[in-house]
Amino acid sequence: MNHRLHTSRREFLCSGGASLSGLAAATAGLAQQTAEPQPKLNVLLVLVDDLRPELGCYGSPRVKTPHIDRLAAHGMTFLRSYCQQAASSPSRTTLLTGLRPDTTRVYDQRIHFRAYRPNAMTLPAQFRDHGYETTAFGKVFESPALDDRQSWSIAPWNPGGPAWRSDENDAQSEANWRRLQRSGWRISEGESGTVARATTSSSWRASSADESQLPDEQIAAAAAEAIAQLRDRPFFIAVGLRGPSLPMIAPERFFKLYPTGRSDIPKDPDPPRDAPRFALHGSDEIRTYDDIPGEGPIPIPKARELIRAYRACLTFADSQVGVLLDALDQNGIAERTAVAIVGVSGSHLGELGLWNKHSNYEAATHTALVVRAPLQRNAGRKTEALVESVDLFPSLCALCDVPQAPNMEGSSWRGIFDDPKRLWKRAVFSQHPRIIPGVGPGMGYSMRTERYRYTEWSGIDSPYSTVELYDYKNSRNELRNIANRPEHVSLLNGLAHMLREGWEGSRPPTQLPTRVRG
Repeated sequence: MNHRLHTSRREFLCSGGASLSGLAAATAGLAQQTAEPQPKLNVLLVLVDDLRPELGCYGSPRVKTPHIDRLAAHGMTFLRSYCQQAASSPSRTTLLTGLRPDTTRVYDQRIHFRAYRPNAMTLPAQFRDHGYETTAFGKVFESPALDDRQSWSIAPWNPGGPAWRSDENDAQSEANWRRLQRSGWRISEGESGTVARATTSSSWRASSADESQLPDEQIAAAAAEAIAQLRDRPFFIAVGLRGPSLPMIAPERFFKLYPTGRSDIPKDPDPPRDAPRFALHGSDEIRTYDDIPGEGPIPIPKARELIRAYRACLTFADSQVGVLLDALDQNGIAERTAVAIVGVSGSHLGELGLWNKHSNYEAATHTALVVRAPLQRNAGRKTEALVESVDLFPSLCALCDVPQAPNMEGSSWRGIFDDPKRLWKRAVFSQHPRIIPGVGPGMGYSMRTERYRYTEWSGIDSPYSTVELYDYKNSRNELRNIANRPEHVSLLNGLAHMLREGWEGSRPPTQLPTRVRG
């Protein structure tokens, strides 16, 4: 942004040789300068699959993420960011519409939000409607088959497709959009349309291929070129990186950063005691690979392999973030570009005996969020304020002075930049569906407060408890469900009331006092 020097009237008159006519001319000039519109801030939004808050800027000594860390050194690290559903398409839909899963009714990977919300405004469309060029690279919406073409002024690009901004790419995007409309906003189970992935029967691989052949490398390179082409106009560029999602593939040099056999395994490898069985899952996503047993615990040596592969892929994704940040610097627009690195969800790495996401537990719902805003206050700080994926839409609008879209179900965290210790939301909310054999569909609604996680399972007629309560005061692990303990009856009643009040009852206060810490 431009920093203008303001001259007071007294200083001007004392500067020598100033005439009244000169003063008038200068005053008119200053008034004209003041009236000039400020340049719009660009937005670079980077979505990363399965991004746990296990980064250097989160205090993790185990991983190497120098580029996200350098962004955090000049931005804000949100230590308590949570997604609304720990599954790819529902979470992306929430991030990009500012609406929660029960509003969009997107609970799986095969339905588009316009099936139930045909007129929903999206984050990129809001920026497009206010003078921005909007475009995307990689997996932003769930896949090309589930993309939202009307969100973009320039058709999105995916590896293996026609060149960005080409007639062929435009035509392909339009064809996907028409096919989606004809199908009733649903895709078939076999119609993934996802970003190109290497075919492998293994859950992970250290690739010896040319790095330029890997999808994330191609996505970052294409987005960097777009930054150069659009640098003279306001842009909203979204980039979707596969990161450490399955199958976990990264160049060999990233695996060499993590010695074989040294990956630490979780200290809580067992399911929570007294938890309902349907709160867990069979880690079905990872069991489709030949190197993973079809049932039962994953052996410790294989678990160490998987954790090592996760971290190698995370560092590979971080290197692509470096490509994007370098592109902003090289084109001279870093100081007028807001950058957000967002985890689509978290991921279990053996905690509670689970792998991948698809639960309401901490490892799956807790995500990374790092944001740098031009000229922000408190740069380099961290905040423990509870925030949610649904907050991203109104927050980026607030950062960039773009008008808010109506009917948002999140709250802007713009005010946290002014005071990272402000009182904020009382709770954040997640949910996940379950199909119970012989019973039918159910839904787990989970609420995370500063200290507790409270979950209720609805639609499930079960002899098991349908309520979960975990206390994080002395441990961040969900070791035991304490909902059935008689001493917690009053606490349960209070948390149940909060859950029924829902997200609207936990909005940040209008006047935001500073938290007093003991």
